[in-house]
Amino acid sequence: MTNKLFVTKRNGEKEPIDLEKIHRVIAWAAEDLDDVSVSQVELKSHIQFYDGIKTADIHETIIKAAADLISEETPDYQYLAARLAVFHLRKKAYGQFEPPKLYDHIVKLVDSGKYDQHLLVDYDESDFEHMSLFLDHSRDLNFSYAAVKQLEGKYLVQNRVNGEIYESAQFLYILVAACLFAKYPKETRLSYIKGFYNAISTFKISLPTPIMAGVRTPTRQFSSCVLIECDDSLDSINATSSAIVKYVSQRAGIGVNAGRIRALGSTIRNGEAFHTGCIPFYKHFQTAVKSCSQGGVRGGAATLFYPLWHLEVESLLVLKNNRGVEENRVRHLDYGVQFNKVMYQRLIKGGHITLFSPSDVPGLYDAFFEDQDKFEALYVQYENDDSIRKKRIKAIELFTLFAQERASTGRIYLQNVDHCNTHSPFDPSKAPIRQSNLCLEIALPTKPMTDINDENGEIALCTLSAFNLGAIESLDELEELADLAVRALDNLLDYQDYPIPAARSASLARRTLGIGVINYAYYLAKNGLYYSNGSANNLTHKTFEAIQYYLLKATNGLAKEKGACPKFDETRLAQGILPIDTYKKSIDDITGEPLHLDWESLRASIQKYGVRNSTVSALMPSETSSQISNATNGIEPPRGLISVKASKDGILKQVVPEYQKLKDNYELLWNIPSNEGYLELVGIMQKFVDQTISANTNYDPAKFDGGKVPIKQILKDILTAYKLGVKTMYYHNTRDGANDDMEVEDDSCAGGACKI
Repeated sequence: MTNKLFVTKRNGEKEPIDLEKIHRVIAWAAEDLDDVSVSQVELKSHIQFYDGIKTADIHETIIKAAADLISEETPDYQYLAARLAVFHLRKKAYGQFEPPKLYDHIVKLVDSGKYDQHLLVDYDESDFEHMSLFLDHSRDLNFSYAAVKQLEGKYLVQNRVNGEIYESAQFLYILVAACLFAKYPKETRLSYIKGFYNAISTFKISLPTPIMAGVRTPTRQFSSCVLIECDDSLDSINATSSAIVKYVSQRAGIGVNAGRIRALGSTIRNGEAFHTGCIPFYKHFQTAVKSCSQGGVRGGAATLFYPLWHLEVESLLVLKNNRGVEENRVRHLDYGVQFNKVMYQRLIKGGHITLFSPSDVPGLYDAFFEDQDKFEALYVQYENDDSIRKKRIKAIELFTLFAQERASTGRIYLQNVDHCNTHSPFDPSKAPIRQSNLCLEIALPTKPMTDINDENGEIALCTLSAFNLGAIESLDELEELADLAVRALDNLLDYQDYPIPAARSASLARRTLGIGVINYAYYLAKNGLYYSNGSANNLTHKTFEAIQYYLLKATNGLAKEKGACPKFDETRLAQGILPIDTYKKSIDDITGEPLHLDWESLRASIQKYGVRNSTVSALMPSETSSQISNATNGIEPPRGLISVKASKDGILKQVVPEYQKLKDNYELLWNIPSNEGYLELVGIMQKFVDQTISANTNYDPAKFDGGKVPIKQILKDILTAYKLGVKTMYYHNTRDGANDDMEVEDDSCAGGACKI
């Protein structure tokens, strides 16, 4: 074969294919791996070689051959393929396998405009020499194949037009750390950079897409989630639309609260005209969301929120439905429908829900979030007022329509606004929570803008990251990791730019963070625990107590150094009220685990010094960043021991951690008999988490009579979630049986950004 086939080198010259050189590279990649065969990879590769093949195509062919061999029987091919991919990636970036010196690399990329020039202003060559002492390029070889492909596709600095790549992973990690701690005092910052670099490069802390892709570049917007509230006026609607465009273009996932917009047929301008209702304005927001791509990293997407009692709700619930025509559908947004205790009580008691236009019932919309007793009193008062336009509908009919649309689209979400406000770090009389975000894990105060420069409006941003539960050997480790994560993300708030005044003023006044978890399924598996039978309830309670305690301790410690956030007085924390005081007490029925940490001392310290960050925790989907860490997604059970991820970068196989040892311990998604055990775990987590949780419900029609999921079961799960204090519900997944282990990566979800 070597006498007949030639390779075309990068400079255009041709030479015989050197099979021995190829063998050495594959053998290097296979070192220390079990159940992999160098000859098997060679055989699969050689039959695809052709005369004149380019060097780069040989590399790609070998990588794909190794990746195709990933299976349950031979999971280590994911590392062989990854090492080959790292080898190829470095050759493309540097022209050789060995990376350049850190300082030389930075100078080159700052000069070419790829890296932010502040790196050479805030640091000198000796600083980068010091960083080089703990920079460890061998950690590149710990990635799985799916991780390398995600890094290459989304995170590494590159020219997205011609595909040129300029860095490898360890430069990404060290420079994220350097950027985030650049303004720390010189005597301490290198220590923090080392600690944070080690935490993120060994996968103990996971970072979201906007930070991984953006920090170190001249683009300075890294918040994963943006919440924008719209008022019932044209000026506010236009300001909302402008804000959407600004933030979609800068990698953020959007939540839009449009619940104030008055209903179709309402009078405007003192009866001069009839209002066109919600749908034309929802279409306007949809156009804004889809008008920008996100730099090739992710497509624009948003979730729009409205209350269940809105007069147009029957039309709004079907906006994603495939039936109907374009005039009465807005299919390219997702929707979050807002509920509270009154709505559930009407359902349980077989009563009616009365629908109103928010413009016709003064005070009702605000009370819906701020004061549940006041809402109920006003709601009943307006129901009995014959002068007010309204419509009555049986609660079961309205809930059934919601459940049907949630089941058929999978993406009609749910927000329990009372839980979001009664169990929240914020005082709802001062800073009510009126919406969530694209991925249903953020719960922050917002205020409408009158125009794009309105500083009195409030756009809420949340900056995310996550602890990798699978990489943590002891809960005591969380204390140091929490300190690093809180410090880094708090620094980011000052480091990033704010294209809209309402976002800047709110972010710097509240300094909100959302730190969650990945690899929860692996955490359960290695402890021999399961989602479905209650065995994980006590450990989950203990774990999330530790997470929230150490995060609050970290932000309290930061407040001692730098001062509390300016709007600390708008939090319940300022009143000495902690999450352990306001959770749904039904959680005590499913776990008797006591509190293990010194909450009373923490309470006293918070009242004395405050907190630097109004919020510290949120549990996001983390689809993409879980792959980077070779971890299971967020808190979700895996669909298969090998998950096949379909993304814009192709089909990627990811094997669950410690597959060979723990394969019998993993409880796979479609083997879980019902949603009840999972929802109990979410409720336990929510006891401590101060924002909310991207919690899904999953249904296998084959488990039900006639092969159809009963609406009654869907409603039962919704009521169970409410009883347990769950604040939001994200996807409704229905098993179709075709590709049980296939997960289609949802690039629209930002933690991912929310895709962290």
